[in-house]
Amino acid sequence: MSLEVYSLTREGEKKLRANFRVREFACADGSDPVFLDSELTALLQAVRDHFGRAVSITSGYRTAAHNAALPHAAPYSQHLYGRAADIRVSGVSVDEVADYAESLLPGRGGIGRYSPKAGRPTGWVHLDVRSGKSRWSG
Repeated sequence: MSLEVYSLTREGEKKLRANFRVREFACADGSDPVFLDSELTALLQAVRDHFGRAVSITSGYRTAAHNAALPHAAPYSQHLYGRAADIRVSGVSVDEVADYAESLLPGRGGIGRYSPKAGRPTGWVHLDVRSGKSRWSG
C-alpha cells in the first residue's frame, strides 16, 4: 500500500481504521512524526475483526535511536519503516493470532511468535508487511 506520515501532536486522535488511531502506533520515546504503512493498519483491522476483541499495540513505529536502545531489536527492523507492530489480542493465544495472520500473509510478511515464559508473563505477536516472507519464534 503506501507509507503515510502523521504528526502525533496534531493527529494523535485521528482514526486510521475503525479501531485504530495514530497515537497507538507512536514511538515509545514520544517523538513526532509517526510513519505508518496503510497495509499494516488494514492487516491489524482484519485481525481485530476476525477475533472481535481488542488489539493492543505494544510497539509500532520506532525511531532509529529508540530501536537501537532496545536489547534485542533488529538493526533494520520493519518498525523503523512503519511496517510493523507488536500486538496482543485480549483473551487470544499467541499461536492463535499468529496462525490467523499466516492466513492473511501467505508467502510474505513477517510473523514472530513471542510466547509467555519465565520473566515474560505475557506474550505477543510481531506482524509486518514486508514484501518477503520471514517467520520466527522468540
